[in-house]
Amino acid sequence: MPRLSALLAAAAAGALALSALPSSAVEPTQPAGSIDISAAFTSAATKYDVPRELLVGIGYAESHLDGHNGEPSQDNGYGVMHLVSNNENHTMSEAAKLTGLPVEKLAKDTPSNIDGAAAVLDSYADAAGLQGDARKDSGRWYEVVAKYSHSADAPTARLYTDEVYRIIGAGVRADGVTVAPKQVAPQRGKFAKVAPLGTRSESSVDAVDYPGAIWNPACTCNYTVGRTQAITKIIIHVTQGSYAGTISWFKNSAAQVSAHYVIRSSDGQVTQMVAEKDKAWHVGSENGYTIGIEHEGYVDQPSWFTDAMYRSSAALTRNIADRRGIPKDRAHIMGHSELPNQTHTDPGPNWNWTYYMQLVNGGDPNPPTYNFTTYGSGVRVRATPRLNGTILTELPGPTQVFVTCQVQGDTVTAEGTTNNWWAKLRDQGGYMTNIYISDPNPKLPGVPVC
Repeated sequence: MPRLSALLAAAAAGALALSALPSSAVEPTQPAGSIDISAAFTSAATKYDVPRELLVGIGYAESHLDGHNGEPSQDNGYGVMHLVSNNENHTMSEAAKLTGLPVEKLAKDTPSNIDGAAAVLDSYADAAGLQGDARKDSGRWYEVVAKYSHSADAPTARLYTDEVYRIIGAGVRADGVTVAPKQVAPQRGKFAKVAPLGTRSESSVDAVDYPGAIWNPACTCNYTVGRTQAITKIIIHVTQGSYAGTISWFKNSAAQVSAHYVIRSSDGQVTQMVAEKDKAWHVGSENGYTIGIEHEGYVDQPSWFTDAMYRSSAALTRNIADRRGIPKDRAHIMGHSELPNQTHTDPGPNWNWTYYMQLVNGGDPNPPTYNFTTYGSGVRVRATPRLNGTILTELPGPTQVFVTCQVQGDTVTAEGTTNNWWAKLRDQGGYMTNIYISDPNPKLPGVPVC
């Protein structure tokens, strides 16, 4: 049996290790651009009675609808739908059993990969007793999606599933796939009482080195307590996977890898998983003197590298450098691939080092533009305030309106509309949160105070 076939057969049994399958060994079945992904989602949704928007939402959360040429993620997941084979997640072998398709095809063929995920979700829905018309309500699938994530714990599962539902609410338009924004009321079931990651306690605030970070520790088996070398460099990584998936993987005892920080693509949220005083396992022989920052996404897919991520990461890097006396230059802030004895290529050619280093050093080569949109009696009016937050002009229109404070560049959904002008306010930690301006200026009705 050829080596590739043997490895994929092992995957079907749930035994494939992350490093077992070299990326060069896997090639996509179809030539680039020849796959009708939209039709594949429609077909799978119909065949397995899974809401199409739910399938697309999971696929976009996992991969931005990119199969990455059949190459595995950090936790050994494959394809648009991230069918996984590791010690905790066996969705690949489950898909093979349910569809009768060989693992090799599920890993490399996009329609098969989508079919496999739909079959797994269908089986989980059956086990949860989801039947009849209830299957058409995406909100009823929350616990099924959480199970599909096979997250390390309930808070991480909620983090994963909430992101899927955020995407459904925002809608998707990518790679020929269109899903209109759909407001869904997720029925969280047992996860309703689970505090989402980001809920701060006194102990979690005390644990973080960076005030803007959420504390969510990696498994103690994936890093070394203490250091024997001074910290002199900050290392930029790309996760080769999703935010929630990476957090879950660093909590998995089989990972044998970790980083100090993980940053989310959509809004720049920062999670700290290893204390800076401890040695995370992120660059092999160079762990002792480095701090590692992982960024959600894939090196070959620039869509993950959002402005929110760049700004949040730069603020974190600047904070670390200032606290530890590390020069803010490219000799001390480096990519994973630039260190000695490395085989990884991240952050890759799509990482904008020029822009990033300008932000790290306090510059802003792309300052945001501020706008207002008012809602009331069907009227939408825009005006531009001064950047210092003072009001430039009174907005015409009704006196009782809903007003959203906006920053160009961050795609957000509110009031049933999605675009890249609406934005969330930044909290004191420096990452984006779901807070909107809705308090009109009492002296100028319809004008917000920013």
